[in-house]
Amino acid sequence: MPLKDTLQYWLAKARKQPLVMKLVWVALLGEFVAGLVTARYTSSFIALGTFGLTLMPILFARRFHIYIPRSFMAGIVLFIFATLFLGEVGDFYNRYWWWDVVLHGGSAVGFGLVGFVAIFMLFQGDRYAAPPWAMGLFAFAFAMSIGALWEIFEYSMDQIFGTNMQKSGLQDTMWDLIVDAGGGLVGAISGAIYVRWGRAPFAGLLRDFITRNSRLFGKYRSK
Repeated sequence: MPLKDTLQYWLAKARKQPLVMKLVWVALLGEFVAGLVTARYTSSFIALGTFGLTLMPILFARRFHIYIPRSFMAGIVLFIFATLFLGEVGDFYNRYWWWDVVLHGGSAVGFGLVGFVAIFMLFQGDRYAAPPWAMGLFAFAFAMSIGALWEIFEYSMDQIFGTNMQKSGLQDTMWDLIVDAGGGLVGAISGAIYVRWGRAPFAGLLRDFITRNSRLFGKYRSK
């Protein structure tokens, strides 16, 4: 695609995004410029990298022709912003003890929902091919796997580059995994309840995704 058409596409997409996403992008670009002016190049690099990562959900949706609900898209962008920018540049991890807990819990809920939707798509939306509790178990395992891989990443960064992502070491790792388990359980159970009864936490989010991506779910129809 020509550069002009690519820029027009991204501008059109940006205009359709929620206000909170636009504010995040403005803040990141502002920090990038300010960092260059004041010679805080590390902050500029993190801001630019974070900005690039916030565009990935849009690129993913375009590449695989998948509709991602606006609220979930905004949640992904806010999570990336809170983790990489506020957590590292703003030092929120050290300033607020609960910051890491909130991010781990929120991301685990999201991964639990993503895991449930993924297994539901594999069954082509046939809730009789596998019972809801089995799909919920897979979703929980998916969320825990992502959490465990992240802890391995933190350990590797600390060992190789001398960072301090694990903070208090084993204590931090175990609490992160416990919070991941709680959040993953909430997401997995929400998906299972939605398929079984049509009413559950995050039902609107699930219904929106399934309805707008009906080709991925066979004959299933949202309740």
